[in-house]
Amino acid sequence: MAVMKIEYYSEVLDMEWGVNVLYPDASRVEAPDCTDIPVLYLLHGMSGNHNSWLKRTNVERLLRGTNLIVVMPNTSNGWYTDTQYGFNYYTALADELPKVMKRFFPNMTRKREKTFIAGLSMGGYGSFKIALSTNSFSHAASFSGALSFQGFSPESQDLGNYEYWRGIFGKIEDWEKSPYSLETLAKESDKKTKLWAWCGEQDYLYAANNLEVKNLKKLGFDIHYSHSPGTHEWYYWENQLERFLATLPIDFVLEERLS
Repeated sequence: MAVMKIEYYSEVLDMEWGVNVLYPDASRVEAPDCTDIPVLYLLHGMSGNHNSWLKRTNVERLLRGTNLIVVMPNTSNGWYTDTQYGFNYYTALADELPKVMKRFFPNMTRKREKTFIAGLSMGGYGSFKIALSTNSFSHAASFSGALSFQGFSPESQDLGNYEYWRGIFGKIEDWEKSPYSLETLAKESDKKTKLWAWCGEQDYLYAANNLEVKNLKKLGFDIHYSHSPGTHEWYYWENQLERFLATLPIDFVLEERLS
């Protein structure tokens, strides 16, 4: 599997931008699939970047057993959102990035059924958000996702710097009606994306996951949700990525773990 570090000029962000790509070995991609290679967009969490999955996990080993192109983009701390302060991370990643990647990799699939997205924490929110708003992904996964801000207020100590959050989402006091909430986006979705979520039972986002999964089920989504003992840690996210990969319609052979 090739590891590629790519810099390109983002017209949307008006700056040089970075993305990491894992590209499958030739032995994993055979005709006729060599011209229609499936793709997974793998999103980082808050305080991370496009290097996070490569630095913190054995994702290269894990994905060596797949026929996937894996795209790991950067959103800084922008929540995969077109922010109030003018950095349009959502447009850059949901619209511009797939076009850029298809120029770099013309044999990358253009089919929804072979296009997937997953992320951890902030990236779990981003995964569901992008999938629900674009209707371009057949499967979307959230690992310990920050799926809801319902119940938070400007006075909430858990939010920290409220001005930061206002800069991302604007007002969040009425999150259920916010254009950035997953419920709002879900109501406009075609509901064809299969959703997959996991959260640790000792994770501070566990209650938010329980709430949001319940809301999405009420809206008629096909969502697989599991929870088990665990905290907000990379150990669990790597394990859950492995479980998610096993559910996808791809070639996936997990190799022996190496030291």
